[in-house]
Amino acid sequence: MTSTSRLVYDERLTAPKTWWLIAALFGISLALVFLPYGGIAALIALSIGTCLAGMYVSGQGSTRIRVTADTLFVADARIPLTALGQPEALHGDEARAWRTHKADLRAFMVLRSFLPGAVRVEVLDPDDPTPYLYLATRTPELLAEALATRS
Repeated sequence: MTSTSRLVYDERLTAPKTWWLIAALFGISLALVFLPYGGIAALIALSIGTCLAGMYVSGQGSTRIRVTADTLFVADARIPLTALGQPEALHGDEARAWRTHKADLRAFMVLRSFLPGAVRVEVLDPDDPTPYLYLATRTPELLAEALATRS
């Protein structure tokens, strides 16, 4: 992202706090499994189990969605807003339908099980085989508004 671009929307899809608690509990449970082999083995299992679970949770919360005046940045993709159609904010059953039975296998989807809302936006570029983008988000209306704003 260039420094001259005006940032319109920025969201990091962080994992819920309860997932960090579950990661810690995973480490503790692994330590209990190795406790019969001694305290050192239990401490090693606690460290390794907590680190592995923490890396997974951290990876789930590392995706960013950013919109500048002319570009959408999501994960590693950079998409000019001129290549996108009108965004549609999705909630509840409609969002669930677009990530299950209405989903197209060619679509670019950023899915997070802990986010019930999403934005769906058509790709207008005829050379791109991707029919649409499905972006899970906490604030579908704000993201749709940012995508609809074109310079």
